[in-house]
Amino acid sequence: MIDEIIKPDIAEALSAELSVKIQIKEAERIHGGDINETWRLRTNAGSWFLKLNDARRYPDMFLREQDGLEELRQTGHIGVPQPICHGRAGNRAFLVTEYLEKGTAANDFWENFAAAVAKLHQQTQPYFGLSAANYIGTIKQYNTPYSSWAVFYAFNRLLPLGRMAYDQHRLDKQMMQQLESICRRLPELFPDEPPALLHGDLWSGNFLVGTNGKAYIFDPAVYYGHREMDLAMTRLFGGFDTRFYYTYHAIRPLEAGWQQRIGLCQLYPLLVHLVLFGGNYYSDVKEILNGI
Repeated sequence: MIDEIIKPDIAEALSAELSVKIQIKEAERIHGGDINETWRLRTNAGSWFLKLNDARRYPDMFLREQDGLEELRQTGHIGVPQPICHGRAGNRAFLVTEYLEKGTAANDFWENFAAAVAKLHQQTQPYFGLSAANYIGTIKQYNTPYSSWAVFYAFNRLLPLGRMAYDQHRLDKQMMQQLESICRRLPELFPDEPPALLHGDLWSGNFLVGTNGKAYIFDPAVYYGHREMDLAMTRLFGGFDTRFYYTYHAIRPLEAGWQQRIGLCQLYPLLVHLVLFGGNYYSDVKEILNGI
């Protein structure tokens, strides 16, 4: 059960945002995530989705997630749960969003999903990055702006995670040296493309089929980056249906050599998983480092 001490604070925040007195009638635990506690709140004004975490360790995590959801949602190109409110209740940080009911995929689900992601990636800005740091899982994700993708990827993604893994003794000295060598070669490895608005953590566990038969994406780690990052992420942990890739390529073809860059783009999320979970991700990272 949700701690009865924090329920009034969550209800009060919801009441203020919705301009109606909210009473939480039931809280049902939803399982599946590794990072946050997740709940379905049943109230006198309908159901809402609640996330909880440690406010002392991650005081701004849900603020940044709410910002990311809004950034994606405001494009109007893809389904995103509406963020309602975030705050602190005792030592718990919380985020409340729209509760998405699951539906059945339409016949053209994957084609629609690919077209939506392609449109999302057309959103651009003058620099790679974002106005503030945010999170991927519980790891701080730095978004210091750079005009060069290669510089951004090296200094905001690969090197910070590599050093973190090395300090945890999850990356050995040779692998760290390989990573540093790859970072020096990034300008020649990536083709030039404008910054694209990315979900940032677009794997099969971060979307669902809505009641309209279309995709809704959530749990973002938003920034403006190279669009191949999102597409490489979709190929991890089960991957998407092949119709997604055929349709995306038909709408926005990738630059030559994209197949050879999949591992390079997956290196970042795999380093994230190595830092968070250790285990088998060591061999995954090592294989990519040896292959680039």
